[in-house]
Amino acid sequence: MPRNQFQRMVFAFLTVLVTVHAYVFYSLYVVNGTTLMQVTGADSVIHALNAQGGVYMFGRMLPIWAVILIEFVFAYGLECVMGSPCSFRLACKNFDMKETHPVIFESAIICATVGLMCPAMSFLAAWFYYPYYAGFHPATLLANWLKLVCFNFPFAFFSQLFFIQPFIRTVFRFLFRKDIAKR
Repeated sequence: MPRNQFQRMVFAFLTVLVTVHAYVFYSLYVVNGTTLMQVTGADSVIHALNAQGGVYMFGRMLPIWAVILIEFVFAYGLECVMGSPCSFRLACKNFDMKETHPVIFESAIICATVGLMCPAMSFLAAWFYYPYYAGFHPATLLANWLKLVCFNFPFAFFSQLFFIQPFIRTVFRFLFRKDIAKR
């Protein structure tokens, strides 16, 4: 859908902006929410985060806004360098862009992006959230990475395919409606 480099960067920015917030919410509330509340004795996840002084990242507690900012920077960089270009190439290897229905082609791009970005961002998250207080061991890092991929992949696939990308494409069409109308 984006036609030039500026539009690709805007599309990636919008996608990562929504996605990072969704994943931080998913990780903190859905995956780890009950544990956080049990450990702190709080009655809600937000109270648990406040009670423990933030989110554990890089071996220390950071405020949630810092976690979102750090994940956004890494996800945006990865999306621009690897996610978008490689997923488009993968989709083009399997489908002819001119012969394939746009919904099928866009779905192939989304699936390829999830297939690339989920393991890559989960690997970075395994480093970010590694329990450094217990010492470092590569087997623990590998186990944490595989666990994160298993938790994140289903959420990534369904949220991107059915919610996030349709929303971002709608916003993108609105923002670039004059340019799209010229085609």
